[in-house]
Parts: sequence; C-alpha cells; structure tokens
Amino acid sequence: MSTTASVTEPPRAHDLQSRFCEVRAFTESLAAPLSAEDQTVQTMPDVSPTKWHRAHTTWFFETFLLSEHQPGYTVVDPSYGFLFNSYYEAVGPRHARPERGLLSRPGVEEISEYRVAVDAAMSGFLTDQLDPACSRLVELGLNHEQQHQELLLMDIKHVLGANPLRPAYRAIDRPQSRQEGEPAAATGSDWIEHPGGVVTVGRDDAEFSFDNEHPGHEVLLRPFALSSRLVTCGEWLAFIDDGGYERPELWMSDGWGTRRQTEWESPDYWDLSDDGWLVHTLTGVHALDPDEPVCHVSWYEADAYARWAGCRLPTEAEWETVAAGRIGTSGVGGLDLLGLTDGTGLHPWASADEQWTGAVWQWTASSYGPYPGFAPAAGAVGEYNGKFMVNQQALRGGACVTPAGHTRATYRNFFYPSARWPFCGLRLAVDR
Repeated sequence: MSTTASVTEPPRAHDLQSRFCEVRAFTESLAAPLSAEDQTVQTMPDVSPTKWHRAHTTWFFETFLLSEHQPGYTVVDPSYGFLFNSYYEAVGPRHARPERGLLSRPGVEEISEYRVAVDAAMSGFLTDQLDPACSRLVELGLNHEQQHQELLLMDIKHVLGANPLRPAYRAIDRPQSRQEGEPAAATGSDWIEHPGGVVTVGRDDAEFSFDNEHPGHEVLLRPFALSSRLVTCGEWLAFIDDGGYERPELWMSDGWGTRRQTEWESPDYWDLSDDGWLVHTLTGVHALDPDEPVCHVSWYEADAYARWAGCRLPTEAEWETVAAGRIGTSGVGGLDLLGLTDGTGLHPWASADEQWTGAVWQWTASSYGPYPGFAPAAGAVGEYNGKFMVNQQALRGGACVTPAGHTRATYRNFFYPSARWPFCGLRLAVDR
C-alpha cells in the first residue's frame, strides 16, 4: 500500500490533534484482544506481527516528524530505527521483513511504552503554529496508520488461521442484524450499463489522497457493463463443482502453475467437513453462507472464475467511473469501533446492497502502474510507492476491515496476483 500523498490544503491543528488521538487509540483497540504471544507470531514473510505494526506506525511519526521537525527531540530508543523501518532505504538499514517474527524483544509492554512516549511528544508538537508541510505529513502518517490497521487484521487472521485450533480474534456469533432477517444478496445478475467514451479518472483536488491516485487524466472506454453486486460464495461453489480448479483452459499460465504448486481447491480459509463447507473468520469458524461475498481469492482465481462465467474482470477505469457516482470521491464506510465490537466489521456478511466498499477489495484486470505524469513525492516518504508499480494487480473498493472513512472511488490498492490473505473478492464485467 502506498504511503505518500498529495494535498494542497493542510488540516487545522485542532482537527489534526483530535484525529491523531482517534486513529492512534483505534490501533490499540485492535490489538486489545490479543495476547503477547499472538502479537509476536509471523506465519509467512508477507505477514507482520501485531506488535511490529504498532511499533512501525509509531516509528513513522518519530522519524519523519519529531526527529526532523521538533527541536531537541531525542528518540526513545536508537535501535528502533533499525527494527521498525519498513522499506525506507534513504532512512537507513532495516531488519529483514521475513524475520520480524523472531523479535521476542522488545516485548509488547515496551512497544506500548514506546507508543505512549511518542504520542505525548506529538501532543506537544500538534499546535496552531505547525508548519503546513508538517500538517500534511501528519495527515499522511494517520492514513498510513489506517493502512496498517487493516493489515493488522489481515495478518492476525492468517496467524490464527494457521493454528489448528482455529481460535477467534473475537469470539462472536453471526451479527444479530444478519440473523434476524437482513436481506440476503441478490441471486440474479443485474448489470450497470455504461456507454463508454472519454472519462476522467484519478484526482487533482485538495482533499487528502495518496500520490498513486494522481494525476487526473482522461481514458477512452468502450461500452461495457458491471455487475451490480459481488460474486457470492454460492456462485463460487458452482465454479468448484464444475471443476473450475481442475480446468487449465480457464487459467492464465502462471496462475495454473501456481494453483498446481499450491494445490488450491477452494478460497483461503475454507474447509470441507462432513457437515459441509466451513469458513474460518475473525469471529470464529462458521458454516459457509452462500449469499455472502466470496473472499480470500487470488487474482489468478478471480480471473479464472470470470472466464468460467463468460465474463471478465473490470478495468480500474471502468470500476472507478461507475463507482464514483455511487460512493463519491471522499472516504466512506469501513470498520469502526462499533463494527469491531459487534463483529459486523470483521467479515463480509451477506447484504443486498451493491457493496462498492465495506465488504471485500475487488480485483481488476489492470496491472498496478503509474498514471500518465505520475512522479513520486520528494524525500524518503516518496520512496515506498513508485518502486512497487510493477508485477502487481490493482484492486478497488474497500473491505470490511478497512477503517471507516479510508475508502473512496479513486483509492488504488495493489497486491501480487497470487495473494490470498487480503480480503479480496470480485465483481464481474462484460463488453457491450
């Protein structure tokens, strides 16, 4: 995920202080159900331990704001710069990502103390005299932390899913609203038609956005249609029953090779029991609901399913053009404290709405690359995004674990095509 931004108007100091406290506290709410052991485990190189997420987001504020712009500031621990740097080569050397789970020390309590110390220093830093450039950098840091809040939940789900006991992050039955008759997803395919033509995607406005959303530019679209809903688990079961995982003609060559090597036979976290399909969720193991959006499928699987269905995946420009009229350009939806507490924000439960955001990230047919005229931001904070614009696929929308207000029509997410641990699903498209 990107960690650089483009904004022209700095937020006000009072608003920034309030938002800083809210975002930082929410990270701690996410970590609260987890033991020290939970927070230390790393189950694969792409997964980071919970305590690392908590420390890295703190390191961001300490490194790029306090150390650079607060006279007389002394870092809490010089070794943290090596341990909790992620990808910023310009800042200095860093601990290897695949080995983050080997760090039994500093412990969870020490990370908590680190967060408290940096938060206290930031409280004195966030004043009315704050330089506009620093204000924008704080806003960037908060959006960066929200990205790590989502990653924290993705990663701990993988950690708990690797445990043969399949423990729950929060042991909650189905959300009450769903149990008591919330409308199930539509069973038919309604298509949202678009005539094509020249459209503008991306953005150039003053609201916060990451630099990979810039600049706004024109794209020529041919006539197309998007499904008004996401592909469901029930529909995916039909794909499985029709031999979708055994038919190489449906798969890209690299995807078929990956499927054979990994022996995929269903989406991640699905298990076939004597009583039918079960799915491991952050709220525990539940019987699979055929009406809920399918989740934890790779781009390779999504592309194969679309071909099996006689359709295709939408391009980024197609998705944004249709979604913009439904969700706007500002942040909407997502996980909040209530959704965390009652479990509604921890799994893509079935719903009758169009689910442009708040269910699963949606794979597109577009490779993740720079828009025409893209340029990374100056300095170390511009290092993360541009150098990842290769060999990855773009996703749009937002998932149930995406923080509230953190999604918008222009938001560009990206993962490697084999990735299944993110909350990824799909929406179909057809040519007209």
